[in-house]
Order: sequence, then structure tokens, then C-alpha cells
Amino acid sequence: MLKRIPKTFWWILAILAMMTYAWIFYTSLVEPSGFRWRAVFGDPDYPKGFDIHGIDISHHQGEINWDRLRNAMIDRSPVRFVMIKATEGGDFLDENFEVNFHEAREHGFMRGAYHFWSNKNGAREQAYFFLEKVPLEEGDLPPVLDVENKPDDVSTEDFQRDILTWLHIVEDRYHVKPIIYTYYKFKEEFLSDERFDDYPYWIAHYYVKQVEYKGKWKFWQHTDVGKLPGIKGYVDLDIYNGSYYDLQKLTIPPRQTEEELENTNIHQSPDSTERDSLNPMLEAD
Repeated sequence: MLKRIPKTFWWILAILAMMTYAWIFYTSLVEPSGFRWRAVFGDPDYPKGFDIHGIDISHHQGEINWDRLRNAMIDRSPVRFVMIKATEGGDFLDENFEVNFHEAREHGFMRGAYHFWSNKNGAREQAYFFLEKVPLEEGDLPPVLDVENKPDDVSTEDFQRDILTWLHIVEDRYHVKPIIYTYYKFKEEFLSDERFDDYPYWIAHYYVKQVEYKGKWKFWQHTDVGKLPGIKGYVDLDIYNGSYYDLQKLTIPPRQTEEELENTNIHQSPDSTERDSLNPMLEAD
């Protein structure tokens, strides 16, 4: 019976099967990673609708030619901000931090510094180490906590408490909400608690046309294979979700004088007074 079916039918069936396989392969493997391949081979796609671009760097970028980087463009827009790795855990200072931190401001970039969270050290130890090594100033972006891993032997509740401890200690020093960097699935799984809602988020989500995280966010790290003059190899590219004016408002404000602090204390609201009463608890070991 099968021998009676024309060969043309079998050819058509084979072609349809090949087309179906090719479509499945493209939609499931090629298309989702298209952003990466286009970036690697020199034809990058950038997120649409965003004008404020930046980068984040560490010792992995080696020695940077800041004079060349100052004139770099991302999607026909200048590089506005640079996030710089500073510390990790309780005793690691990035070997290029001091140079990068100085050069970023000298060359007109808005700069920020981030701490990479380690599960090997306590929250207080990491917070005070960051504060000891990172001299953020007026006009700098808020301190950043890069958190990407939760230890298996620690409950989510205890992990969240540790993260909040770091955030509170650093916030009390600089009087701004630190930025939380993480990838969107980690945020949804471990940091989806209303206590984190007031913190600015920097979401890592690569090779997609838009961030899948549905909550509020300020920064988006959209690729790890950016190429810019002045940097050898690849560099992470980021965008800010807002205007340059909004980005400036996010920065560390001028330090208050003693007289201004006294006036602030006199006019403190009950809520802020209650919060200040918790500070000794944060300092207690």
C-alpha cells in the first residue's frame, strides 16, 4: 500500500519535516540568544527607548585607556556612568578599584562603586569593610550591593535579614538607599519581600528585548559582550531607566553641616525618630 504513494508526496513530507525542525531550532535556541550573537559578531542590538547608557568594570577589563573611553558612544549616545567593582567579602579589594575610581571622575563620568556579596563572611564585616575602602563623595551614585548567591544551609528569611543588615549599615553612612544588583530570577525567588521595595534595583538580564522582571527597576545590565574603545575585550553594558536629571537626583547629596543636622533633628518626624532609635541595634555586634 505504501508503494502506491507517489514519491512526490514523500519529498513534500520530508521538506515539511525539515522546515518544522528548522523553525523549532530557531525559535528555541537561535532567536533567544540573538542579542548575544549579534553583539559578539559586531552588530549589536541595544534596548530601545533608553538614552542614558553606562558600563560596569573591574580588574577583568585590565588597564583602561580613559582618554579613549571618554569619547566612546553606545548606540550614538555618550557613556554617562561607570559602575566600578570595589570590594568582595570581608577582605578583598579589587586591584584596579582605586585607579578606576579616580580616573572615572577625572574624565567626567558619573561613577559608582559596588560590593560583591560573599556567603563566607558576615553582613556587618562586609559592610564595614566596604565603608573602610570606598570613599564615595557628593555626586557619586549610591553604593551598590551585588548579590547573586544564597547559601543552601541558610533560610531565605535569615538570608534576607543579612542582606538588610548590610544595606542599613551602609545607608546610615551615606544617607541614600543603596542599589541592589542581581539577576531577575534571583530577585523574584529570594528578594521578593516588601522590605526591599524602596531600594533601587539594577537588574541583570541578557540577550532579551526587554526586562522580564515586572517590578520597578533603575538600571538594566543588558549584555556582557559590549565593545568600546579604550577597553580591551568585552565589557558589560547598562542603561538607566529614566532621564539624566533623574539619574543626578539619585546621587549622594551634599553633607549637612552641624547646624543643618541640628535643624533636621528638631523637625524630625516621629517615624524618622523611631528609625534613628534602631541605629544602636545595627551597630551592636
